[in-house]
Amino acid sequence: MGRHKKTVERLLKKGQYFYFFGNGKADGNGQMKDLLGGKGANLAEMSKIGIPVPPGFTISTEVFRIFYQNNLRLPKEIDSQMENQLHRLEKTMKAGFGDAKNPLLVSVRSGAKFSMPGMMDTILNLGLNDKTVISLIEKTKNSRFAYDCYRRLLQMFGNVVMGLDKSLFEHIIQKKKDAKKIKLDSSLAIDDLKEIIEKFKKLIKEKAGEEFPQNPYMQLQLARDAVFKSWNSPRAITYRRKYNIPSDLGTAVNIQAMVFGN
Repeated sequence: MGRHKKTVERLLKKGQYFYFFGNGKADGNGQMKDLLGGKGANLAEMSKIGIPVPPGFTISTEVFRIFYQNNLRLPKEIDSQMENQLHRLEKTMKAGFGDAKNPLLVSVRSGAKFSMPGMMDTILNLGLNDKTVISLIEKTKNSRFAYDCYRRLLQMFGNVVMGLDKSLFEHIIQKKKDAKKIKLDSSLAIDDLKEIIEKFKKLIKEKAGEEFPQNPYMQLQLARDAVFKSWNSPRAITYRRKYNIPSDLGTAVNIQAMVFGN
């Protein structure tokens, strides 16, 4: 136990763990794939050369190592640094993560040096909850869009982070479409989506044994940790063995602002 603690302390002393990108600037660059993963390095490079990518930050593979050295948990110092990065992103986007009036939403993506099957799927619309979905309606003047975003978050989060099978969510949607005699998800009305959202939340509580977190920061922490854990999914391990990819490379995590067009 003492040896693990010393290893974590040594890793924490290494310095920078978060790399911001956006508005034509970036803390990292395209050569830093070992530290930022393929996606993170490319996002940094694109931002530096002026490609208008939505701003965000990459959590480096050093944090991945701390996570595994610390029994799949991260020290409070790392959480505090992640919160500082969020504040920087809030200022850049002129919106607040979890803000009841002007909510910032983010996506979470895995990003190892080499792309591989078995890693965590992307989660979109993190930051939505029962309150911020109302704010999104007021901001976009589009109730259907906002409720569909919330429905998608619940579905992705329930599957990827909380481990529920995709078919459980699809069954609820299909049952509603059958009842309404419609074929496309896009034909679902606003009230249909609101009903599906409530059923999704109930499903998560029943099957996962806990409720979908309404706290946006908790959503982000859990999604981040799910990326790290997905490195050791059976499918990812098999892929690395087949293609001789070192198991100690680890993965980075990319947090990026959601930007919606008109």
